[in-house]
Parts: sequence; C-alpha cells; structure tokens
Amino acid sequence: MIEAHGSHKITAGHLARKAVIYLRQSSLKQVRENLESQRLQYALADHARELGFEQVEIVDSDLGVSASLGSAERGGFDRLVASVAMGEVGMVMGRELSRLARTDKDFCHLVEVCQIFDTLIGDETQVYDLSLMDDVLVLGIKGTLSVVELKVLKLRLLDGQREKARRGELVRLLPPGYVLDASVKVVKDPDERVREALDLVFRKFRELWSVRQTFKWFHAEQVELPVNKFIGGQRKLVWQLPTQSFVVNVLRNAFYAGAYIYGQRPTETVLVEGRLRKRQGRMRRAEECSVFLRDHHEGYIDWETYQENQRIMRRNSLDLESDEAVSAVREGQALLVGLMRCGRCGRRMHVRYWGRKGTHGRYACKGDYDAGGRYCNAFGGGLVDRQFSERLLEVISPLGMEASLRAVEQLGSQDDERRQARRRKLQQLEYEAQRAFEQYDEVDPRNRLVALELERRWNEKLREAQEAQGSLAELEREARFLSAEERERLLSLGRHFAAVWKSDECPMALKKKIVRTVVEEVIANLDEEGRRLRFVIHWKGGAHTEFEMDKPSLTGKKTSLEALEVIRRMAVRYEDDQIASVLTRLGYRTGTDKRWNQTRVTTTRRRYSIPDPKPTALDSELLSMGAAAKYCGVSESTIKRLVSSGVLKREQVVPYAPWEIRRSDLDSPEIRIIIERLRRTGKLALEGDRSQDQPRLFTENKGVNNAR
Repeated sequence: MIEAHGSHKITAGHLARKAVIYLRQSSLKQVRENLESQRLQYALADHARELGFEQVEIVDSDLGVSASLGSAERGGFDRLVASVAMGEVGMVMGRELSRLARTDKDFCHLVEVCQIFDTLIGDETQVYDLSLMDDVLVLGIKGTLSVVELKVLKLRLLDGQREKARRGELVRLLPPGYVLDASVKVVKDPDERVREALDLVFRKFRELWSVRQTFKWFHAEQVELPVNKFIGGQRKLVWQLPTQSFVVNVLRNAFYAGAYIYGQRPTETVLVEGRLRKRQGRMRRAEECSVFLRDHHEGYIDWETYQENQRIMRRNSLDLESDEAVSAVREGQALLVGLMRCGRCGRRMHVRYWGRKGTHGRYACKGDYDAGGRYCNAFGGGLVDRQFSERLLEVISPLGMEASLRAVEQLGSQDDERRQARRRKLQQLEYEAQRAFEQYDEVDPRNRLVALELERRWNEKLREAQEAQGSLAELEREARFLSAEERERLLSLGRHFAAVWKSDECPMALKKKIVRTVVEEVIANLDEEGRRLRFVIHWKGGAHTEFEMDKPSLTGKKTSLEALEVIRRMAVRYEDDQIASVLTRLGYRTGTDKRWNQTRVTTTRRRYSIPDPKPTALDSELLSMGAAAKYCGVSESTIKRLVSSGVLKREQVVPYAPWEIRRSDLDSPEIRIIIERLRRTGKLALEGDRSQDQPRLFTENKGVNNAR
C-alpha cells in the first residue's frame, strides 16, 4: 500500500477512536464479477492499521446498492454517519470518494458531520483534515467531480441506448417465440412446437373472446406453453401449464404483432415521505412510447388483429372506473350489452335485469344520477333486441351457408389442435430421451457415480415420453369425426340461419359474439315527446343504418290514466307506500292487473318521469289528522266529530288520501271555545248536538274514566 500523504494529520485523539472502512459497489453484477475492486477496498483495513488505528470496522452492507439520486436507502452509509455523529469514529476511509457518495446531498452531509466531530476522511493515497481550508476545498472539488462523473457516464449510456433503440437493435430479453439469428436480427423461434403453441394462444382467444376462458382451456386440455425462466443465472425456455398473467402478457405484448417498443414503462423520480424514490411509471400504449417501430420483425398476428384484441380485453374488463358499461360476452339475455350508447349524452348504456327470474333486460343511461340527478334514457330491452335482430338477419342471413362450412372445418380442427400439441410434446420428449441415452452411452461404465445419474435421467425421459404417448393415444381414441348426416345437418342450419337464430337452443353468448363481430355500436335516441326511439347501427367497416320504433314502455298494457293522475297528485307530498295504499283502496290495478305496492309505484313514477316524493313539501300550515289531534291535545275521534259536524274543514288530494287540516282553522275562535268547554266538562258540545250521553273525549280524562 502506498504511504498516504498527510498521515501526520492523524493525532492521538483520532487513533483513540476507530477507523471505519466503507465499501460499496453499484450493482449485484459488479459484486459478482468485479472482484478485484472488492479486494482493493477490503485492503484499506490493513492500510488503516498501518496508520496506527487499532480498532478497524468494515461496513460492507451496501455492496450492490447504487448511490445515485432516488435509489434505495443505504443502510451502511446511514450507520456510518450515525457513528461519526456519536463521536466514535476517528477516520472514515473509502477507495475513491465516489464510493462514499454519488450525490451532492449525501457528500455534503458527511463532510459537515465529520467537520463538527473532528473526524478525518481518507482514501488510498491521502488523508484530509476538515479543519483545514485547503483540505475542505480539495474534498469539495473531488466530490463535485464524482457527482459529475456519474451524470456524464449515465447520459452517455442512456444516449447510446436510445440511439440503438431507435434503430430497433436494443434487445434485452426476447419473449418466448423469438430468438436472435447469426446476424443479430429478431426472428421467430425455429422450434416448431414453440411457434405452434403461441399461435394457439391467439387462435383460442379469438375463438373464446375471453382471457379467463383461454387460460381455462389450456388447463382443461393440459396443453403446455413455453415460458422464460432463469435457472442457474441463465435464461432457459421451459414448458409448463400457463398462468393467467402469462396469457394476459402474451396477448398484450405488441412484440408478437411485429412491433418494436422502447420506453413503455419509463422510470420516474418521485418524493415519498420526504425522500426521493425511483419507480416505474404507468404502462403506455404502444403508439405513445418514445420508440415505436411497427413492422420491425415478423409477428404472430398482424397489427389490426392486435388492436382488436386490446379492444376486446378492455371491454371485458370489470374496472368500472375506466368504462361505465361492463360488456364481456356472457349469458345474459340483453343482446346489445356494451354496444348500446345513449344518443343524448354519449354515455354507454347499462343493462339492468328485472322480472321474477331476473332475465328481462332493460337498457338505461345513468345520466347525472350519481350526482343527484336523473336517468337520461331508459327502455325495455326485449322488444328492442327483437327489432335489432330482424335488421341483423337481413344483413348476415346470405352468409349462413359460408358460416356452416366454417363450422364444419372448425369442428374438425379443434381436435387437431389438441392432438398436434401432444404430438409436438412427444417429439421433443423422444429427442430428449435419445440425447440422454447418448450421454449415458458415452460415459465410462466403470465410473458408476456418473453412469448411475445419467441412467436415472435417461429413464426419467423415457417415462415422460411413455406418458405423452399414452395421452396422445387416449386423445386419438376420443377423437370425434362428423358423420355424413351431421355434416348435412350443419349445412342445413346455414340455409335456415334465421330459424336457428330465433331458436331457444341458440345460446345467447354465441349471438353476442356474432353481433360484436359485425357491429361497432348502436346509438339510441328518444324523441322530444318520449314516445319514439330512433336507433343508428354502426356496422364494422363504416356503414350505418337506422330504424325507429315505439318506446317499449308505452306499448302493450299500461297504467290507467286515472291511476297515473293519483300518483302525480300524491307524489308531491307522500311516500310511495302511502300512494300504493290509496290506489288499492280506490280499486286501481297495474297495467299487468296486479295489486299496487311500493316497488310498483316507484317503477311507474320513474317510467313516466314523475318527480320523487318530497315530504318536506307538506306545508307547516297543513296538519294530518294525528298531528291536528296532538296540536289541540284531543283524541283523533274528536277531530273526526268536528269534521263530520262541519265545524272543522279538512282537505284531501284524492279520496282515501290522508286528511290535511289547516292550522289556522284549528286556531279559530269557534274551535277554541269547543276545545275549552271540552277541557272543563269532559263533553264535546257541538251546535245541534243535544245528546246527554256524550262520551268523554278529552284525553286528560281518559285515565279517570277508565279507573271508574
């Protein structure tokens, strides 16, 4: 070790404390490969002892931890600063100042603490006393150069990466299905099994229209997919049943569509709890990335198919914040779910299922309902779906025969896909078994330790190949081929496509897939009177057609005008349960000849745009019969006698509705006199009433009378 300049600056006070050797390397790769740098840093401990320090501590917990801005916390560095602040350290040593810090903040903080507690800083050639201005100046210059060095190196590397990425030559990790050829160009994997497996992922997704169903198909059929895994520090392609996240990544990866992308998830620096942190930003769309080369290499699908796949996955998503309408292909009876859009506000329309079995669909636009407003547009879905189906059949019925032929081909190819996947697996296992045999055959039989292990591997591959052979044979036995009669039936279905569509045996999920194949969206608008619906069908390819119909809620049986008038008049002040009670007592029935209840009144109000009930609209001047009795301190029967005698007036919105009595009438002199006489005598004396057996109606005397 070269003798350090300035060793005379080390005093007895410094030697009485310990020397701390701080080690750091920026990455785990440097820790594994840059072993000479580690050796030189550890050697500083011997140099500290040569300088006279008896206590030497090595802090190496930050090996593999970057010191750049926004990197993770350095526990070793923080412990070093804390030891200095406690007065335990006589000198801090590190090989090159860049090991101590890569940011001005950390370096200045360390220098400040060392200056306060009289701690020296040293490297392999120099000792710095921070009480001397010259040493502080030299340290400041070296610290600045260390920070600038990092920034310059980083900018050079990033600029080189960007330029290489703009040419489409920056390749870090290729997804399964791609390799680099001899000229370092991206090509499809020459392994036919790999290519066929990835093709199968995209075909199955287009067939099933769901990531979840695609994932379940591969597990149900026990079809394995190639996956990148790091084994022993090296990337290897292994075959296994896929996870759902792997299927999602394959379908979302634009690389499989022949596009090269760079900067899809850029790194950003943010402030978290007072400290800078580096994190990956949100996933950008392929077209928004800093580098996007569309036809960079051969893809497994074309770009248009990739974009269509992304639209299908977004529609299937249950993230209600990103799309108000959940539009995955399911078994619900609403045919146009996810395709219907409100012509008034432009929002996608939801589907609500009603009825005893919950199968009657109703399209509804929420409008500003969530903000305290009202629904924008709503109508029954059954009749609308039937009208739409007629327009759809006019367009696609001529293609029925072609669809039948495609169905015949597809039924034959489904088994072929599974058998082909099993055949490819068997071929690979046979190759691996043959290779294991060749390795076993080449070993010296006398070397039993090696021969036994190679024999075990050979037997294992033979067993796997035998299992694959049995699985393929079982699948061959289960293979189902269309008979001539079944083939003719399929062709007959194509000739009578309309009848098949209207059949109860035609699954709704299949109908929805057909609709989504040919229709982009349907715009629904309501006329000013609220009686006619106008629909505009946007077909795939840009064509548009229109049709009109009466609003379903106004067709067929409907609520009588008399019942609607009762609801309108009472809805100003009374709740729906009170309205239902009055309608029942008046003998009114619903449009479907059912008794009125609270739910049916609520549904009718919304259907005919009758405002919600507002109990606060009952003026404080108006009192019900019970409230009037409480106000006067008498029984309700007294109020009834006063009303029946004509002394007290009352009002009703409709017959059988609650009474409405004005407070001013109860405060009139005539009523006051009658109430006061009732209080004194316990008898209700009304004009023209000569009954001597008048019962005591004043509430205060009830207890006395009952006691008698």
